Amino acid sequence: MSPIDSILGLPGLIIERVERAHTIRVWARPGKRPACIHCRQAPVRIKSTYGRTVKHTRQGNQLMVLHLRVPKYHCLSCNRYFRHRFAGLRPWHRSTEAYRLEVFEAHEGGVSQRKLTRTHHIGSATVERWYQSYIKQRVSELSGRSCPQVLGIDEHFFTRKKGYATTLVDLKNHKVFDVVLGRSEASLRSYLKRLPGRENVRVIVMDLSETYRRIAQQYFPNAMIVADRFHVIRLVNQHFLKLWQQYDPEGRKNRGLLSLMRRHHWRLSAVQKERLHQYLAQSPVLNALYFAKQQLNGFLTLRMTHRERASKMLPKFLALIRQFEQSPARALAATLLSWLEPIVRMWRFSKSNGITEGFHTKMEMLSRRAYGFRNFENYRLRVLAQCGWNGVINRV
Repeated sequence: MSPIDSILGLPGLIIERVERAHTIRVWARPGKRPACIHCRQAPVRIKSTYGRTVKHTRQGNQLMVLHLRVPKYHCLSCNRYFRHRFAGLRPWHRSTEAYRLEVFEAHEGGVSQRKLTRTHHIGSATVERWYQSYIKQRVSELSGRSCPQVLGIDEHFFTRKKGYATTLVDLKNHKVFDVVLGRSEASLRSYLKRLPGRENVRVIVMDLSETYRRIAQQYFPNAMIVADRFHVIRLVNQHFLKLWQQYDPEGRKNRGLLSLMRRHHWRLSAVQKERLHQYLAQSPVLNALYFAKQQLNGFLTLRMTHRERASKMLPKFLALIRQFEQSPARALAATLLSWLEPIVRMWRFSKSNGITEGFHTKMEMLSRRAYGFRNFENYRLRVLAQCGWNGVINRV
């Protein structure tokens, strides 16, 4: 093969002539006769030839079209007929695999279907069909994989008609494992029963959802439940802000004080601490609640703690919760006690659902770029394509 023939990227072709106009048209033919595809014997004779026109690629801003002279062979050994097959070009297709992959990667990168119809001279339905074929091929390869050992579970909104969907994330490899429609045990039952490798899951990270906790206990018997640190601290802050509203409605409306109240005490500057202490000095009850909340958040922010240190800190943590039981924040204390084991496990593990929340942001961007989804299966394929793997398919 000459260097000119190798420019096409299709092995075994000999270029006969090239015409450049609005499109680049290349006439080519096979370089040699193959062995019989049925009996693998040679020689074969050419019975007839026919023409085949396929789109190949874009060179600059011009479309390259191949006019192939395709021989029809007759095997002298088995007396059977077959047509010449080209590498990188499937039978009956009117475009090469390189061209289809080029369209797929462009659409994957955010180029709209309308733009691709103009640049690649194909219909929008063709773009969607090619995209779906590559995605389904990849998803079929991923469908048989086992559950990850560290699993993150959270919900996100899909549509008003179909409600919420549940996201399963591999927190170890930072990949979306799957997306399932629904968030109740009844809607997820059939999926979870046939999920391979459920017994291999060791850690499940979730927010303080009773539904997901029951699901984890029922379908993942060997997994330890770890509470998500962000949701636990947010729950503490929400309870504190409600109590603040009860004791001082006017101070609660002050945005400057609101910002200071929400932050961790160790992240305030000296000036901010002085301003906050002046305000808290006016209300002894609010002052006690604030410093108790800061002490509680200090426990909740711990991570990667040794077992010996965690065992020493547990009595102090329980004593602090008991103090909350005797205060106006008794509802918060009841919630913390019901989730005591998952919360204490946060001290030992560094994983959280921050990765899952980041994927939810990416899913929202996918939905906005598509102007919303009505078909959940199409939405699931897009999510797995963008968030479940690296999005790169080996070129032909």
